[in-house]
Amino acid sequence: MVRSVVGRGDLYSALRILTMSVRRWRRGLRHVDRLAWIHRWADVRPDLQAGPYSFVSFHCMVMNDVSIGKYSMLAPRVAIVGVDHFYDIAGVPIQFTGRPPSRKTVIEDDVWVGLGSTIMQGVTIGRGSIIAARSVVTRDVPPYEIWGGVPAKKIRDRFVTAEERERHDRMLNGPLVKPNWPDPL
Repeated sequence: MVRSVVGRGDLYSALRILTMSVRRWRRGLRHVDRLAWIHRWADVRPDLQAGPYSFVSFHCMVMNDVSIGKYSMLAPRVAIVGVDHFYDIAGVPIQFTGRPPSRKTVIEDDVWVGLGSTIMQGVTIGRGSIIAARSVVTRDVPPYEIWGGVPAKKIRDRFVTAEERERHDRMLNGPLVKPNWPDPL
């Protein structure tokens, strides 16, 4: 008699998918991939678009019109904010001035945004980039660069050679990479 044995890693993956199915349904996250992970304590809007294996950690605040690519990670307490009030209308309290139209914020594939960072609305963070902890991103970040500071500025390139960058691009353009989840049991 031959028995089918499911590995613990497969069981862990199945439980993650089931948990996220319920979470997506409860929050109305129709555009979040089934392989993405949105922490239960993350504050995200229903129009969030998130690709496979994207990760939004606890206490993140993700406002309207945000797209997160595959393999991208938001560390705890990341805020994607904007849609601020007008502040230059004389004779009207800021609270009553209204808001400008929202602009799409794009976090491309394989981006890592560090703890407590703030990303302003309308910014695009290029694929493979890294944002250092506690940074404030106020403008677009090119692909494969490491940025940090307030306001964030380029620190260095992620890869030293063009060959490394091309190899990473091929991986991102290829089929999904299956994770090697840690054994939870």
